[in-house]
Amino acid sequence: MTEQQNLDVVRRGYEAFGSGDIPGLLRLLHHDVSWVTPGPADLPTAGIRNGHEAVREFFASLMSIGDILRFEPRDFIARGDKVIVIGDDTTRVKATGNSVEFRWVHIFELRDGKVASFDERGDVSALVAELRAAQTQV
Repeated sequence: MTEQQNLDVVRRGYEAFGSGDIPGLLRLLHHDVSWVTPGPADLPTAGIRNGHEAVREFFASLMSIGDILRFEPRDFIARGDKVIVIGDDTTRVKATGNSVEFRWVHIFELRDGKVASFDERGDVSALVAELRAAQTQV
């Protein structure tokens, strides 16, 4: 696929996510997709996942811990089968009601017209601190 086609697949994924269409997003993923997100073991969204069901569970975890108030992919860079997206978001942590800001980089690798791997890079320490603070209040 061309770089433009790869960019289009990734953009469609963000559009699906933005509209809450997780089944539509999953259709853009290769059947054996690798999905990597940062954080310590006690962060429910952190870790390495493989396959559609594991990615579906990731999104369920993501939605259970916070409400995404703002999600903005800003820069899209394509190089061969890789697409890199730089962006930021604001999430309200359900357990505390406090909002945290994120700056992130998403690295996609495409194969056969689908996302074969997703690797998120970012500092999740503010989210982890909020979740840990909520646990100590219990």
